[in-house]
Amino acid sequence: MSSKATINARIDPATKAQALNILHSLGLNTTQAISLFFKQIIYTNGIPFELKLPNETTVETFRKTDSAQDLHRVSSVTELAKELKS
Repeated sequence: MSSKATINARIDPATKAQALNILHSLGLNTTQAISLFFKQIIYTNGIPFELKLPNETTVETFRKTDSAQDLHRVSSVTELAKELKS
């Protein structure tokens, strides 16, 4: 019989709900997802994704999009495709 360790974590409720929806669509529960994450930490000998701070351009872009500044709107996907091709 294998023993199990318990992990308690505090997380923003909205983040939890969004993550649980994604995990559910993948057929995973929280325990399975955390186990996968921990196994990847072991496998990669570190965090299994790159941790870095965004550059100034990215931060400014995030700020503008969060406040709906300088957004370019199109009325359809067709219009967007035409603009991207030109």
